[in-house]
Amino acid sequence: MTIEKFLQYIQYEVNLSPLTVKAYKRDLEQFEDFVTAHGKRRWDVASTGTADVRAWVVELSKRGVSPRSVRRKVQALRAYFRWLQREGAIAENPAADVELSKLPKQLPAMVREKNLDTLLDAPLDEADFAAVRDRLVVMMLYETGIRRAELIGLRDADVDTRAASLKVLGKRNKHRIVPFGAELGRLIDDYRHLRAAQCGPTDAFFVTAKGRGLYPSIVYNIVHDSLAQVGGGSKLSPHVLRHTFASSMLNHGAQLNSVKELLGHASLAATQVYTHVTFSELKNNYKLAHPRAQKKEVNHGS
Repeated sequence: MTIEKFLQYIQYEVNLSPLTVKAYKRDLEQFEDFVTAHGKRRWDVASTGTADVRAWVVELSKRGVSPRSVRRKVQALRAYFRWLQREGAIAENPAADVELSKLPKQLPAMVREKNLDTLLDAPLDEADFAAVRDRLVVMMLYETGIRRAELIGLRDADVDTRAASLKVLGKRNKHRIVPFGAELGRLIDDYRHLRAAQCGPTDAFFVTAKGRGLYPSIVYNIVHDSLAQVGGGSKLSPHVLRHTFASSMLNHGAQLNSVKELLGHASLAATQVYTHVTFSELKNNYKLAHPRAQKKEVNHGS
């Protein structure tokens, strides 16, 4: 059972993203290099034990590899050995019992609503194709919570202003319908009018001035440069707008399960992180607003 067959399995049967497949390939090849560098001519998966995996983890840590990367590499091994078990090539998964240190939970970065209001309410040259498109990119990411790849993948037929909804192709090739508001609908109509004059008919929804589909770095630059104008924070990526969408929805009373569906999360656990964000925001507001919360601690023992 070769690594290549496993990679084909996770790509074509499990439908993992090309980036994930590439990362798994790199991780498995690194483990193979480690094993063969320690007295073995080749990687014999049947003779690989938990001790080999633990020794690799120690080696990675000594080399300064981050705990997050070590976790991913071991997870790649676990997935590979689990597949080998199903194929009958090995009896046990040697990576299953390798304990990994827990990672500290990092709250998603966000942009403050007032900063986005300043950006999206600013005067706009409605005759400038690029200006209208860039404003629409930011507004759509913030008002719908879709991913950058989902935005790039939008077809013109996927954007329905009459129904005020997007048909989005998400992870694992799952479609979902995402609603949007009247303001976004009007900007979409303006953009389509300018796009037709600039580029003519097109299947892709978002395009360059020459009519080609957008690619990731263009979208990143649009968002980064736009947010930088209003002091968006240290992280100015498209994904920050997705985080901000989720947190804003919860802050304004949306149900957690509804936000899960809008984001296209497979499980509620992935959405629950935003409840921590909203609670953190509440704590900050409390400390700033409540008069007793601002009082310094008093030493009652004196």
